[in-house]
Amino acid sequence: MTSAPKFFILDTNVLLHNAEALNSFADNIVVLPMTVIEELDKFKSRSDELGRNARQVVRELDRLRQKGPLSDGVAMENGGKVMIVLEHETSKHPSLNLAVPDNRILAVAYTLLSQQKQVVFVSKDINARLKADVLGLEVQDFEKQKVNFDELFAGYREIEVAGSLLAEIFQNEELPVAGYDFYPNEFVLLTDEADPKHTALARARSAETLVRLNKQYDSAWQIHSRSKEQRMALELLLDPQIKIVTLVGQAGTGKTLLALAAALETTIALEEYEKILVSRPIIPLGKDLGYMPGDKDDKLRHWMQPIFDNLTYILGDRGGKASEKDVETVRKKVEQLLKDHIIEMEALTFIRGRSIPNQYVIIDEAQNLTPHEVKTIISRAGEGTKMILTGDPYQIDNPYLDSSSNGLAYTVERLKGLPIHGHVTLRKSERSELAGVAADYL
Repeated sequence: MTSAPKFFILDTNVLLHNAEALNSFADNIVVLPMTVIEELDKFKSRSDELGRNARQVVRELDRLRQKGPLSDGVAMENGGKVMIVLEHETSKHPSLNLAVPDNRILAVAYTLLSQQKQVVFVSKDINARLKADVLGLEVQDFEKQKVNFDELFAGYREIEVAGSLLAEIFQNEELPVAGYDFYPNEFVLLTDEADPKHTALARARSAETLVRLNKQYDSAWQIHSRSKEQRMALELLLDPQIKIVTLVGQAGTGKTLLALAAALETTIALEEYEKILVSRPIIPLGKDLGYMPGDKDDKLRHWMQPIFDNLTYILGDRGGKASEKDVETVRKKVEQLLKDHIIEMEALTFIRGRSIPNQYVIIDEAQNLTPHEVKTIISRAGEGTKMILTGDPYQIDNPYLDSSSNGLAYTVERLKGLPIHGHVTLRKSERSELAGVAADYL
């Protein structure tokens, strides 16, 4: 006996997050309150990812409309149906003020529930889910493209082996290790069973073969690693065979610094790439300052200040307190690199549609991107391009993303089995003692 279909009421933010959500509930009925259609209309003229998703959903609904009245429900290719419901046809719960858009959406769900339907309210908005729960509705976050962040691939593991195996990898550079199933480019800390202080760091070449780290990758642009995780990161950032690197870590762990140092080393010193492209999502921390004066470069300078800070540190004299003249000299070096187009700063909005060949691309703060946005960015990579995604899934400014649904974490899990991908989770803050305290305790 076939079970009755469920009615999935989608909040607007679900469709703005992923336009494919409309087709993600096979064999069931997707219900869109009229308020959702009105809210999509407000977004469809925007040039960002939200606007693109809104337009895609509206176009799909218009295509389905040609099959029959959406108010009655129209069959989709996945075996389900989609229907649009007018709120004035619903019964009002006494606690819902229908002047509030979210409440009008919830009223549709509550009406279907009162008609003894199996109803699920789907929203990325925690507040809306809380209100739905109070009304007795079954609630869900949109789970597609989510990963279990607590079990996120770290990029390395530790195993105990006989001391003779450690000696073998030091002598032969390669070590067969049976009984393990390593991911490509996964790092392994080999610990002597008899002496825990006797260790060696290796990298997986295949599921059961480890190789020594490359001594040429010990440093980049005179930046040396301060931890084993940073050494792993340098190995991936400098290896031209690795086309995409993901670095996850809290503030101060050195993700962006190492990526920029490796970019300068491989682009300027080794001439493996034509130039460096750096970008980050333009999502302000705290209240937005509104429109900023100047041309595109002037506007980007405010958002890219952390990048300038790291470049200033890398290119400057790190031996002591810099004089005003030294600071000015370093600033001119950075400006010259920008003027010569060795380094290019670009807003993510302008990357869509481009083809980016032979470049070292760094996407900073990638935890603020959706999985679809990350896919769009990576698909811009042309021949000879290396792409670096860095970010901290604990510091997300996008209101509809969390540590499990952001594009950075999703990319780590989806690509961990590919030979062209490498990943490291950096855990120790190296910026300063104070920064480490903030990361650990606040």
